[in-house]
Amino acid sequence: MINKTNALLVFSSLIFSAALSAQDYTYDPQRSAVLLVDPYNEFLSEGGLLYPISKETLDANNAIANMKDLVNAARASGMKVIYVPHHHYREGDYDGWKFGGGSGCVFKAGTWNVEYHPDLQKQPGDLEARQHWKSSGFANTDLDFLLKLHGIDHVILAGMRANTCIESTARYAVELGYHTTLLTDAIGAFNMREMQAAVEIDYPVIGHNVLSTRELIAAIE
Repeated sequence: MINKTNALLVFSSLIFSAALSAQDYTYDPQRSAVLLVDPYNEFLSEGGLLYPISKETLDANNAIANMKDLVNAARASGMKVIYVPHHHYREGDYDGWKFGGGSGCVFKAGTWNVEYHPDLQKQPGDLEARQHWKSSGFANTDLDFLLKLHGIDHVILAGMRANTCIESTARYAVELGYHTTLLTDAIGAFNMREMQAAVEIDYPVIGHNVLSTRELIAAIE
């Protein structure tokens, strides 16, 4: 049986190996895109159903300001910003699902809740993928098609939620052959334990690069 000390040594070794494998890469704007996942009022604005349980991590990360700085820097460089939205719920959408519904009654269609945060509105030249029903922004959407259509093979993920849609989309991106960068502070979750598990344990194993927003912006300017 592995004792606690040995387990900690193994864990430290994994994190160290992941850090060594991170690439010092110049992000070519013609080949790179920011994937902004679910930047809805539902998560990010006071009055959103999920805002009260997201606020702690959003504040800790200065996440909304970092998302805004990220997309502004990406656009200025000529990099694509692609919105990756969750399905807008309508009554009866999940009726008859064999293994249960999607996200309950949040993200209700036609409401303020599924509008993008005021600081994260789409701009001319931005793209928007079809809505994803579960966690991955790739599954059953046209995101892969949009990326290939524009010659993009490097993706940078930001938005909500660190340990669900961001993580699932990143895993899918890697499986499809995209160079995948995960950001540590342009994301939110429902509590700090979720955030820490995603950023400290999963992201270094999933992605090619794990960077702060400042580090990413410095790489593309």
